[in-house]
Amino acid sequence: VYAVCGFAAIGGGLFGFDISSMSGVLATQAYMNYFNVHGRYRQGAITGSMAGGSFFGTLASSFIADRMSRKTSIQIAAVIWIIGSIFQTAANGVAMLVFGRAVAGIGAGIASAMVPVYQAEIAPKEIRGRVVALQQWAITWGILIQYFIQYGASFVDGGAHNPHQSTLAFRIPWGVQIFPAILLAVGMFFVPYSPRWLAGQDRWEESIRVLANLHGHGDIGHPKVLAQYREIEEAMTFEREAGGSAIKALTQPRMFSRVILTVSIQMWSQLCGVNVMMYYIVYMMQAAGVDNILLTASIQYILNVVLTLPAILFIDTWGRRPSLIYGALSMMTLLFAVAGLSAAYGIPNPRTDPSLDAVSWLIVGHPSVSRAIVACSYLFVCTFALTWGPTSWTYPSEIFPTGIRAKAVSLATASNWAWNCALAFAVPTLFETINWKMYIVFAVFNLGAFVHVWLTVRETKGKTLEEMEEVFESGEPAWRGVASGSRLDKLQRDIAEGRVKVTLRLRPRRYDHL
Repeated sequence: VYAVCGFAAIGGGLFGFDISSMSGVLATQAYMNYFNVHGRYRQGAITGSMAGGSFFGTLASSFIADRMSRKTSIQIAAVIWIIGSIFQTAANGVAMLVFGRAVAGIGAGIASAMVPVYQAEIAPKEIRGRVVALQQWAITWGILIQYFIQYGASFVDGGAHNPHQSTLAFRIPWGVQIFPAILLAVGMFFVPYSPRWLAGQDRWEESIRVLANLHGHGDIGHPKVLAQYREIEEAMTFEREAGGSAIKALTQPRMFSRVILTVSIQMWSQLCGVNVMMYYIVYMMQAAGVDNILLTASIQYILNVVLTLPAILFIDTWGRRPSLIYGALSMMTLLFAVAGLSAAYGIPNPRTDPSLDAVSWLIVGHPSVSRAIVACSYLFVCTFALTWGPTSWTYPSEIFPTGIRAKAVSLATASNWAWNCALAFAVPTLFETINWKMYIVFAVFNLGAFVHVWLTVRETKGKTLEEMEEVFESGEPAWRGVASGSRLDKLQRDIAEGRVKVTLRLRPRRYDHL
């Protein structure tokens, strides 16, 4: 299960490549001169084009995944990413670059929505949060790898400050991101289909054999396999008896409230301020008066990778709800600290250095304050990596029934990309117009996230995907939760001790009894 989910998470790596695809080239003369990027609106359009494409890719992803399988949708995403990356690498102007980024964004959008769904549907409840969180870890690796490729390429032709620097400084990083997508597209041929998707297609024999290979060492009679099979079968029967289309099911009050919840979680994951730290960290470091900007910024990408690992290991222990609550409070505090330091020690940009035209507020002559701001940015990224980063992907993928899961998650992920796109356009303008006050805006968003999570997010750790109805329809307030434990454990014991018999659909319309 770890190997399969870990490999599928390469799709998350494409999201990571997207996030840092601009960070390392923004400060190079090759990029600024070739694309004539000297206005905030043009850079916002270039950066936001990929997120815009991802928004539409995410909306389309559920239709592909429901019809052609979660596995195939990830392969299609990889192929689209490759096509978009080729256009970016060969870009001869802003129009072609924006087009390539938009196409690649469609691929990243499909992958970012369907990889967590695929992972959640093949993982046992005990480690579901952990393996879905691999998506976030892959994102952080994608960010880190792409950033350092850009950092290395920035030394082409004498470095980032050479006005005659070759276009290889940005073509190399954009070309290299093709290779993980090729690996993903080919490698997905060798992983299984989702057993829940197979069951939804009435391919029950394939479903039970996938469950057996994943959870029972190939033994279809293993109690754990039979217990999961029965849970899936009962859930599918209930969904079909309820009838109606997936779209209709999503709009029913009990499901629509969950849709709003997951859409909001993905919205808060962007409005928390992480975009400022990832897309435009170069601008933040310039405003803080940091000398070696690219190297200093790279440290936060390393921290992002390292600090996501504890979240992966312990998300199924400490749970989803605490991660979101304490993460929002911590990030709010750090953003208020950055705003306070910037307001107290900063000055308006005197516009004497053209390389600093992207920012309107500078920290000059206060090295200790600059270091404190950098430290706060590092702590912010560490906090996000431990809390909202992995949890915002895990939670939406596990709280919906199989029949509507892909569509619900695609809507939630579309929210992520919509706000991602909006912020990609807005942040350069915010840096130039309201400068340090921007951090206060994001801090207030974190306060809103804290209140919303406290009132509405229910704990899901230790529960199977089929038990989410009990979690959300318990009638108890979200902050009280439901009893720990899972009915699957009891069912597994009953099967092992012979008290429950399970009928397997090994052939269409024929039954073998165990």
